[in-house]
Amino acid sequence: MAHEIEGGMVEVDDLRAYLSRPTDPSTAGMLLLPMVTGIGAQVREFADDIARTGVTALSWDPWHGPSTDDTSRERLFELMGRLDDEQSLAEMRRLLDHMHSELGLSRVGVIGFCMGGRFALLLGARDERLANVVAYHPTVPATPAPNHTVDAVEATGRITAPVLMLYPGADSLVPWESFTRLQSALHSRETGESLVHVYPRAEHGFTDRARRESSEVNAAAHDLSWPQVMRFIATTTA
Repeated sequence: MAHEIEGGMVEVDDLRAYLSRPTDPSTAGMLLLPMVTGIGAQVREFADDIARTGVTALSWDPWHGPSTDDTSRERLFELMGRLDDEQSLAEMRRLLDHMHSELGLSRVGVIGFCMGGRFALLLGARDERLANVVAYHPTVPATPAPNHTVDAVEATGRITAPVLMLYPGADSLVPWESFTRLQSALHSRETGESLVHVYPRAEHGFTDRARRESSEVNAAAHDLSWPQVMRFIATTTA
């Protein structure tokens, strides 16, 4: 049965975030790391879906205000090219601190999409408090972007939490070779279970509503993967 939820924008010190949580008390939580959209309608929908399962969801705002609600994707892509890995990871860890201390959550994981999928892997290597790591079509290209100063493959090999990584076989941004390096890094770990899903004909960002509406393959990949992700979250944050 779906839980009643409440949601809205919140301030965590000087950070802006979207908080969605069940009205019944919960000790389970997920930190959401958006794609280039920022905390637009799509990401708020993801957070609300998670909260309806009884898990509190807090969404990081990479752009400190702008999102696809009011800003063009071209402008957001410009901002993405300026993101600093270390500063971004520091912000995420501050949100994790807030979730544990102020929200009273005891089991918190992280889920990221595209850009956020890469950051989920990086954060998984940095913070051993995480109960899980979910990386939806993580953007880890063959040649790192100039501002990608942290090696995602090396970081992935150091994650100790259970990981669920989902890869679209028709990903135009992340070639198969990049995916297999990430997969090998996961499988090299001595601690932490690895679940890897491959959707052969799905495209990068297949969870995005616009991509789902334009492609039956993307819609099918989302419809198959999302319930399994929700079950993974429920099991690892229980």
